Amino acid sequence: MLDKAQYIVIEGPIGAGKTSLAQRLAERLNATPILEQPERNPFLARFYTDTERWALPTQLDFLFQRADLLKQIAQARQEGQRVVSDFVLQKDPLFASLNLNEDEARLYDRVFSQAQLAPITPDLVIYLQAQPEVLIERVRKRGIEAERKITEAYLAAVSSRYASFFHSYDAAPVFVINAEVLNPVEADDDFELILQRLQAMRSYREFFSYA
Repeated sequence: MLDKAQYIVIEGPIGAGKTSLAQRLAERLNATPILEQPERNPFLARFYTDTERWALPTQLDFLFQRADLLKQIAQARQEGQRVVSDFVLQKDPLFASLNLNEDEARLYDRVFSQAQLAPITPDLVIYLQAQPEVLIERVRKRGIEAERKITEAYLAAVSSRYASFFHSYDAAPVFVINAEVLNPVEADDDFELILQRLQAMRSYREFFSYA
């Protein structure tokens, strides 16, 4: 599966390590990394401090950023480049449904519809799964200022939405990694082990916890 996949997405909740793994995988595969840049969202830090007030502008800023990244992905694929990214567009409404109130959600749906964004289907999705207590520990460890106010309760809600989303996701093959016992970002052995399993992947959905 890995050898044939030309467009690979790493996904997972905040703190799972998706962006770091995407960077590492892109380097190994000599692929182009096209990644989200949450540090460029001017509302994000305020969102974690006052979710109710800043949810909508935070959500819209991420939506437009992802729209721009989709254009970059499309261009790279047209040029024959192999791409590794850290998002699927379909997860944008996931966060909208979690964070927005009813009126804001209706407005967001109108913007999303009017934008007429066409998702680009990956050849492979790698989904990093972990419990909220593991995610919060990793978020605290990386020490990003904007994330200081993230709570374990919020990460639990995000993780639950991700689990539901990927339970029914069938647009592309999905390789689920238990990121609690495997750390392919920091542990070289885990990274190599996951590459071996990805190369041997034959079914449309596989779960990997350990050898």
